[in-house]
Amino acid sequence: MISLRLNKSSNKPLVVLCLGCHSDDIEIGCGGTILRLIEEQQDCKFHWVVFSATGARKTEAQQAAKLFTGSERLNRLQLNEFRDGFMPFIAVEVKEAFEKLKEVTPDIIFTHYGKDAHQDHRLISELTWNTFRNHLIFEYEIPKYDGDMGRPNFFVPLETRHYQKKIEHLMEAFVTQRSKSWFQPETFLGLMRLRGMECNASSGYAEAFYTRKLVL
Repeated sequence: MISLRLNKSSNKPLVVLCLGCHSDDIEIGCGGTILRLIEEQQDCKFHWVVFSATGARKTEAQQAAKLFTGSERLNRLQLNEFRDGFMPFIAVEVKEAFEKLKEVTPDIIFTHYGKDAHQDHRLISELTWNTFRNHLIFEYEIPKYDGDMGRPNFFVPLETRHYQKKIEHLMEAFVTQRSKSWFQPETFLGLMRLRGMECNASSGYAEAFYTRKLVL
């Protein structure tokens, strides 16, 4: 297994752009990686963008972003109110929201998997690559009924404290989702355990991503 270490040549903060369709997508897809990144890099600035956050889910998104990053690292929290499930049909409006993100120059971008079964997720992934063409982009995965798990090619091993805190934050922040049969600690732990096995993580747990381009 080949390891890639992230080193910054300047003293500037590491700028991370997190993109998610729904209020819990970022946290499910890369919450553990974010916690590890903060611990190891320390000087991080996050731009956190959710495209569909309305009502109680907007409040949950606000709480979760602060739980995972800490308010002092949250440089931008943008919560849009596009209709869930309809984003491909209002793609012009979503594209306009992406155009406004060009003012951000991120070192790392987290976004949805390009072959995700959810149509909104696919659109966000496509527009990420369309908007940021010279950036380091990691596509995260979201477990769902559709069964669209693939073969990721980039793994981030997590220590026990990382994946446990991820689960704790998810359950604390997203109260409206707890009644759903899939939104359970076992679901998220199961996926991280599988990915941890695949990359031989010392703790047994990891998050996995899809990368199209890496320059070494």
